[in-house]
Amino acid sequence: MDPAFERHCSELVARERSGHTAVVLDSLLYVWGGYMSIADEEVFIPSDEIWVYDLEGGIWQVFHMSGEVPPSMSGTCGSSLGGNMYIFGGCDDGGQTNQMFCVDLTDGRYVWKKIIPLCGSAPSHRDKLSCWVYNGKLIYFGGYGHKVLADITSRNRNFIPDETSWVDDLFWGWNNEVHVFDPVKGSWAEPQTHGRPPAPRAAHAGATLGRRGYVCGGRVMETRTNDLHCLDLESWTWTEIVPSSAAPVGRSWHTVTAVSESTMFLFGGLSVDCRPMSDGWLFDVETKKWREFEHPYQDKPRLWHTACSGRDSDVVVFGGSCDYILLVDTGHCNDALLFQMQPHPLFRICEDYIAKNVRTLERLRKQLPLLPPKLLTALQRRISFYRPSKKQSNN
Repeated sequence: MDPAFERHCSELVARERSGHTAVVLDSLLYVWGGYMSIADEEVFIPSDEIWVYDLEGGIWQVFHMSGEVPPSMSGTCGSSLGGNMYIFGGCDDGGQTNQMFCVDLTDGRYVWKKIIPLCGSAPSHRDKLSCWVYNGKLIYFGGYGHKVLADITSRNRNFIPDETSWVDDLFWGWNNEVHVFDPVKGSWAEPQTHGRPPAPRAAHAGATLGRRGYVCGGRVMETRTNDLHCLDLESWTWTEIVPSSAAPVGRSWHTVTAVSESTMFLFGGLSVDCRPMSDGWLFDVETKKWREFEHPYQDKPRLWHTACSGRDSDVVVFGGSCDYILLVDTGHCNDALLFQMQPHPLFRICEDYIAKNVRTLERLRKQLPLLPPKLLTALQRRISFYRPSKKQSNN
């Protein structure tokens, strides 16, 4: 674990926030949206800015965004596909939305484009949903939002109304629907699934491993669960997974991240008894066993944060809240936590050793110019990561 990671995040960093979206592409962490608290007021982060953190160089930058800029919002579902970041759903000043936008992250211009479907209908308005990326498609599951009464029937088990939230013939509630967006065709579809689906839910966590999409926990009415389900993304068949070991407590607003072909990493969330959590767990989909994962951030509970897979299966957690945000909404964070999930390869160990010690070892400094240009450029980027912080320099 690199102490420099947290140190540099304190120099220039994206604003503290929760309910944002984040993706990693080519060792760059992109952070957009969400909300923060100012003087007891919930304030959305401006939607025309995107923060970019260089995971190799340890430097934050902020860029202005243009084009068909989406409204500022939280609870949107962000995904990375083909060099683009897609966002769908979320909650803005007008409530839940079912709009979709995308932005090219590779051209450095950050121009938003609103996506108008060419075929099919977008899902109903919702936030706090999840997405699996598979076979060039975006597959959305669940969330909390509203439907008109005509679309709700007693036989419809895909939607549970929230009995405390309705206006005229508009009812809010939880769903367990599966919707597929094909960016190439610009089309929406709702596949017919088989097997017993998970109960309708929101603020759950999802991950893609191979041809299967996994759903873990989330809020189902007034309950926060710890159940685990997978959907075969070829046959559209649901399977509930019964762990063969002790499982983490029920929770919502947590994350699960694929860290290998057969393993997922769970971190944080809000527990069934409303405690912000800081525990980490690994789940092996082959043995169906949970194993608690020791890490150095036990004193940093997080909920409604983001978690992205980085280099060498590292997991980068950014933002979120350390409070029970439904009661005390002041603990939004802007630090990034780096979880090392497996031993680093020899090349990275050597690279980090040089980057950490080049300023104090003259022999290393003299040998740097002898390196091939491409390797030297990469190493200089890593040396920047371990540069002394401003605070250290002033001291």
